[in-house]
Amino acid sequence: MLKIAFIGITAIGLSVASCGGEKKEKIENTTPKVQVQKIGELKIAYYDQDSMKANFTYYKEQDAIVTKKQLAFQGIIEGKRKAMETYYNNFMKRAQNNELSQVESEGYQRNLQNQEAEMMQYQEREAAKLEKETLEKLEAVGNKIEQFSKAYCEENGIDILLIYAKGGQFNYINPTMNVTKEFTAYLNQKQKSIQKDLNKK
Repeated sequence: MLKIAFIGITAIGLSVASCGGEKKEKIENTTPKVQVQKIGELKIAYYDQDSMKANFTYYKEQDAIVTKKQLAFQGIIEGKRKAMETYYNNFMKRAQNNELSQVESEGYQRNLQNQEAEMMQYQEREAAKLEKETLEKLEAVGNKIEQFSKAYCEENGIDILLIYAKGGQFNYINPTMNVTKEFTAYLNQKQKSIQKDLNKK
């Protein structure tokens, strides 16, 4: 069974304020407020991968799409299994009551084998499709983060932006280097800008 490594947490809301009868979106500050550590002439910061993914709107949207499809897939498999179980129980009941001829009994058994083979083929085929789609979405998200990371570092004078994750290579990083909140706000703003441009076309 596929395990989707996505995390679903409520997205950061953008509040809307009224001014002179017009509604304006409150733009979150993306400039790091933390002390960026220096090693020689290098400026180093980091973001927490789990926290960033939990609040990156685009990531959660892709999570919802894949999760919905996975649940639908599981529902279809469960339906097929129940249908096979019902068919098998009916066969056993009739067989125990001596209601089947040899030909009918063999027909039941062939149908059960065909149903099982069909379900296995369907499960393997659809599971492969889901896995492929999941990997493609993860790659698309990863590419966006990589692209935005470069722009974010250039805009804020950061030489190295590290990724902190549980089980990763960094057991501890000084929290004064943490730019997760600002970087996530930056990702959401950039992605929102991309979506607006796409909607205009």
